[in-house]
Amino acid sequence: MSVQNQIDEQVKSNKIMLYMKGTPQFPQCGFSGQAVQILKACGAEFGSFDVLSDPDVRQGIKEYSNWPTIPQLYIDGKFVGGADIMTELYQNGELQKMVSAAN
Repeated sequence: MSVQNQIDEQVKSNKIMLYMKGTPQFPQCGFSGQAVQILKACGAEFGSFDVLSDPDVRQGIKEYSNWPTIPQLYIDGKFVGGADIMTELYQNGELQKMVSAAN
């Protein structure tokens, strides 16, 4: 299975999927930690993948989304954005609606 197929499978099999550095319990960068905190504040149940554990996925996810940075959030198979976009959506109440609809 190609890396792109693997990513596609993960994105489609998790209603909410976060690609991050580290794990939700032990984020390895501030932006990934921020993304986890926002999702928890929304009451989201989400899958995650530690891109530090697989360099192919780390590069592949950037190509998959055409987005250069990690973390990356997907809801219902659609790319939402990184930590800055998540923060903005959370502050205006949009992310809570998206999470509610997905959960």
